[in-house]
Amino acid sequence: MLSPSAPLVLLLHGGLDNLSGKTGLALLRYRPGPILAVVDPAHAGADLEAVTGIHRAVPIVASMAEALPLLKARAEPGERAVAVVGLAPSGGILPAEMGGDLLRALQAGLNLACGLHSRLGDDPVLAAACRGPGQWIWDLRQEPAGLTVATALAAGLPCRRVLAVGTDMAVGKMSACLELAAAARRDGLDARFVGTGQAGILIAGQGVPLDAVRVDYAAGAVEAAVLAAALGAGPASLLLVEGQGSLCHPGSSATLPLLRGSQPSDLLLVHRAGQGWVRTRAGAAAVAIPALAEVIAAYEALAALGRPAGAAAPKVRAIALNTAGLDTAGAAAALEQCQQSAGLVCDDPVRHGGGKLLRALLAAPALTAP
Repeated sequence: MLSPSAPLVLLLHGGLDNLSGKTGLALLRYRPGPILAVVDPAHAGADLEAVTGIHRAVPIVASMAEALPLLKARAEPGERAVAVVGLAPSGGILPAEMGGDLLRALQAGLNLACGLHSRLGDDPVLAAACRGPGQWIWDLRQEPAGLTVATALAAGLPCRRVLAVGTDMAVGKMSACLELAAAARRDGLDARFVGTGQAGILIAGQGVPLDAVRVDYAAGAVEAAVLAAALGAGPASLLLVEGQGSLCHPGSSATLPLLRGSQPSDLLLVHRAGQGWVRTRAGAAAVAIPALAEVIAAYEALAALGRPAGAAAPKVRAIALNTAGLDTAGAAAALEQCQQSAGLVCDDPVRHGGGKLLRALLAAPALTAP
């Protein structure tokens, strides 16, 4: 629904320098299309790279009113700008202070896109302001229509299907997939990305909001998204499926439908360097992350189930290690230690690009379709 060329304004009220803004930060890092302004009153006038570390020339302004002149100065004929809610706060509730900027955007003729549980289209004030011809509000966190239960159809696809799995939530599964896709395209390969969360869907323009789908249909929703993304794909094509959640996290239920729906040919494990405990809410019981060898064995054992006759079980082919909290020397040491202990190719695709991990995946034998 979101075209790659549509100019964006990112609404990141208070989220530009912390994890609550991870959706907008992911768009700034990975969306190839134009982003004309970031709205964050807390950092108005600051340099984007100085605040975020992301090398992209986008001005930070205090309000939508300040962003509108920037849109007019760079408007392209026939392409309506989109105001995107870039926050992912706990509970998915829209901050009250953002309401005025959303209304101003609609009144100025922009479209709106939002991945929070708060549905903008259900707000009577915003719905009334969305009146222009072709103007829309896209609440992407909604269950797709016409879903069925999964039937393992993706196992018959000729393309390689790589699913990112993690030792915890928010360790970089989407980033790893996008870096691998970029590396594959640089090598001239047909690489496709299947978004399963709000940031991934906004970057890709389509996908499945897995956490909005009823559990009976979750695997079927993933299957439908994978089949749609794989249209026309051949044996040399690479399909990268964004992971969600973790088997290690007591509050996560997303791994099973992703495994069942995507029927992966390969798995990519994503881990944060030095993290030994699952990150849960304050006051929750402490949950340890097992040794990586145990995590790998668990993912491979579960992935071997629920597959058609004749379909070989996928293996973890490489490890994407998130070293964002380490300096260069510390990252190098962590990568070496991880590679030695797990016996697999290990690299940080954000720090070094996805080339090394891509080569490890492509070197593995492709699974024969049943």
